[in-house]
Amino acid sequence: MKFRISTEMTYDVRSAGTLLLNIHALSTPTQTVLEETFLVDPIINIEEIQSGNGENRIVRLELNEPGMVQITYQALVDNYFQIKNYNALEEIVVSKMDPKVLPFLYPSRYCQSDKLFRLANNLFGHIISPYEKVVTLSNWINGNVEYQSGTTDNHTSAFDTVTEQAGVCRDFAHLGIALCRALTIPARYFTGYAYQLSPADFHACFEAYIGEEWILFDATRLAPLNGMIKIASGQDAADTSIANIFGDIIFTAMQVNCELEDEGFEPYYRWF
Repeated sequence: MKFRISTEMTYDVRSAGTLLLNIHALSTPTQTVLEETFLVDPIINIEEIQSGNGENRIVRLELNEPGMVQITYQALVDNYFQIKNYNALEEIVVSKMDPKVLPFLYPSRYCQSDKLFRLANNLFGHIISPYEKVVTLSNWINGNVEYQSGTTDNHTSAFDTVTEQAGVCRDFAHLGIALCRALTIPARYFTGYAYQLSPADFHACFEAYIGEEWILFDATRLAPLNGMIKIASGQDAADTSIANIFGDIIFTAMQVNCELEDEGFEPYYRWF
């Protein structure tokens, strides 16, 4: 299915500095960027940088003059989402895992899987199927953590979310990742555009590595899985930040949209 995505961002530049943006749609085996435009007003020096693992497209902007800066990104993306039966997938032992996957087993800044080991194994360790484990823990998060805007900040970790039992999509994703890793299932953070998300915004969920495949899960249930347009993935939100600011630069406004370009879309949530 084809989706039209767009982002408008405004910054107040008060002194010379650098802005790193991560808002471009990623090209993957299942996601093709058919066309895109990236505009900055006023015109300044920009440079696109691809991360070492190929899971981020970062744009570096040199902001040398004070004033307002308007950034506009638009793209047409063809997203192929395959519906499969994952229940038969078997767990891969660590000794057989692709070395590139191993970092997604480790605790990270926001996903302290070591601190949640006992909880994860008490709740889900008895489940044999790795796919069923992730389905069950995703449902558990949805039923035990309340989605509340403004209740957390960029210091909130998965351990905090278990304690506070409230959070936003970022917190739901971090908790899902931490529980997966505690169960020896590699998991990574996913950020992107989401069709039918209300209000429209960037969205966070997570991918679990099961049977040599990265499978997408969204514990918030706020958007269909086949309406996600990937921007980036990483160990947690620190790897996939939409914007990193260096200097006296103030973020002032943002608008995000994701619209369907094809007909016949049927929302798919898979593990409901």
